Amino acid sequence: MKKQTVLITGANKGIGLETARQLATAGYHIYLGARDKERGDKAVAELHAEGLTDVEFLQLEVTSEESAQAAYNKLAGSIDHLDVLINNAGIPGSFPQPALNTADEIFREVFEVNVIGVARMARIFVPLMQNAPNPRIVNVTSDLGSLTLHSDPTWRHYEVKTAAYGPSKSALNNYTIALAYELKDKFKVNAVNPGYTKTDFNGNQGYKSVEEGAAPIVKYAMIDKDGPTGGYFSDNGVTPW
Repeated sequence: MKKQTVLITGANKGIGLETARQLATAGYHIYLGARDKERGDKAVAELHAEGLTDVEFLQLEVTSEESAQAAYNKLAGSIDHLDVLINNAGIPGSFPQPALNTADEIFREVFEVNVIGVARMARIFVPLMQNAPNPRIVNVTSDLGSLTLHSDPTWRHYEVKTAAYGPSKSALNNYTIALAYELKDKFKVNAVNPGYTKTDFNGNQGYKSVEEGAAPIVKYAMIDKDGPTGGYFSDNGVTPW
């Protein structure tokens, strides 16, 4: 049986790389997306050295229309469909991010990657996914995007308020709902929160390992035709909007 194909953005390190590792181990063919060729090649070599040879580097900058289109053209020239798109690339922006004193450019940088970049990837790559028997899109979000949790003083991260990053993930969640609705006839589209995972993204301050953080992403990347769509999930199940 032909292996299912997966494109993961921002996959040269951290949760993205571990997601690639787990899906390759599960028998998927991985297109490892990364901005920097040297880092991308290094990540691919690392997985190949572990015996995971169905992994290819794909140069991709989600904030660039030209780069995303070039990546699409390369894939469309070699495969007839893409089964899974995992929008993992994201940035936190500079911290702290007080509501009254976060610079305009921080908002722009964060939303450009975390929201506009995801929308760009969907717009460009959905045509390549239309022929897949069970196309799935996973948008990697955060519980910091939950308005319900942010309004609950008993929540463990209640005091972690960010003017740009959290709102970017709230916007991503809303976009996920819109995308899932638009593609409801065939696609499964979900927002998945890996949790507070120890990576370079947060200065290695998380309490979850990358293996634990990647697990829910992998789970929803592998759902079948009866799986959910338009949801917001973590390893604890449904996350409140």
